[in-house]
Amino acid sequence: MQQRTTYPAQGLTPSFEQIRRHLQRANEVAKRAVSIGHHPFGAILVGPDQETVLMEQCNVDTVNHAEAVLARTAALNYSPQFLWSCTLYTSVEPCCMCAGTAYWANIGRVVYGMTERQLLDVTGAHKENPTMSVEARYIFDHCQKAVELIGPMPDMVDEIVALQRSFWGARQEPGSRP
Repeated sequence: MQQRTTYPAQGLTPSFEQIRRHLQRANEVAKRAVSIGHHPFGAILVGPDQETVLMEQCNVDTVNHAEAVLARTAALNYSPQFLWSCTLYTSVEPCCMCAGTAYWANIGRVVYGMTERQLLDVTGAHKENPTMSVEARYIFDHCQKAVELIGPMPDMVDEIVALQRSFWGARQEPGSRP
């Protein structure tokens, strides 16, 4: 294993209540994504105090996922030192692209509600969401900076799965007949 870069602590440790509240808000952002015609994924960035929501981002499209867009925008607006003490909350485990973008943006902690595998169980082989079988833990374990990863959160899974199931269950495959 490579040598990891040492950074200051990643802000205050979030409480269970804070994690739950912020994941609920990320899921609300995912609902907003659906209301504007996008896939049901949402992310928020919370400051070092674990209370202040700095940014919210819903999914844009298949290459502009909520987490990646949020991380890129955050990197343009905040210093790497500040971002290291922030937390990115997302309804669904970040894919390898999003985990990598959070890493490069220097966001020090990522919290997610449901796993990518659970998402695959809901979406199946849907052409609009070809999930990857690469866990965020694998990505972060192979980085030089030790990004803290928290998730999945069993108390939130049902709520997040309900939104995903509702969306993907009603989503007709492109090219299929009604």
